[in-house]
Amino acid sequence: MSIPEDPSLLEKIEMIKGAIAEKEKVLVAFSGGVDSTTLAALAFEVLGDNALAVTLDSCAIPKSELENAKRTAKQIGIRHIVLEHDMLSNEMIRQNDPDRCYYCKKLFMRTLKDVIDQEGLNVLLEGTNASEITGRRPGWAAINEAGDLVFTPYTEFGITKKEVRQMARHLGLEVADKVSNACLLSRLPYGAEVTNSALRRIERAEEFLLFLGITHIRVREHNDIARIEVLPVDFPVVHEKREELLSRFKELGYSYITLDMEGFRSGSMDEVL
Repeated sequence: MSIPEDPSLLEKIEMIKGAIAEKEKVLVAFSGGVDSTTLAALAFEVLGDNALAVTLDSCAIPKSELENAKRTAKQIGIRHIVLEHDMLSNEMIRQNDPDRCYYCKKLFMRTLKDVIDQEGLNVLLEGTNASEITGRRPGWAAINEAGDLVFTPYTEFGITKKEVRQMARHLGLEVADKVSNACLLSRLPYGAEVTNSALRRIERAEEFLLFLGITHIRVREHNDIARIEVLPVDFPVVHEKREELLSRFKELGYSYITLDMEGFRSGSMDEVL
């Protein structure tokens, strides 16, 4: 398929739809975020019941995100199934290896390949966008190794995160402005053993900050220390709710609660590598 020079948003949407149509029967890796939701909506528009959205229910995903994914799939109309996924069965993931995302994505694709075979589908559609493939990306390396099993339309056509959000707005999707979230394992230092109890504690800590009205959040856990990342504009909220926050975090088991003065940033655990 030839790509028009500097294609418009509508041309890019049509290019994605054309590429999906050629696949005939697809599985969409579906988290309920803006990337996968936009992809699922386009796949359903093109293929109807020949498009299947699959969400893996693992310890890395907050329960609220799982419920959001179920609701969003229903709004789109796409067939949707949720599968339990034991990430911690893999030792490299459980030990939070620096290449954890590589092993995670390998396990992820192996699980979805089983569904593809069972359902008689042809390919896995995956929502990595062109803004996400620079820098250190072990998970992207695993996708590249998968060959023809996986098709990533956004990278194929050079579509950035900003453009995906524009597409979502054009399609009238509620998730267009949804804050991006990373798996809960990214809140733990590399080399720290991942346990369900630690991930649930982090989940509850972040839920409390969301309750305070803060949207961009990471609670990084360093043993019994909680390092809170929020946007600098939200520092006053943390200060105002200081006593309430300290009470809740100590109730969760943290001995020390800190506010990271650099503020919210994705991938801060990579800064030590």
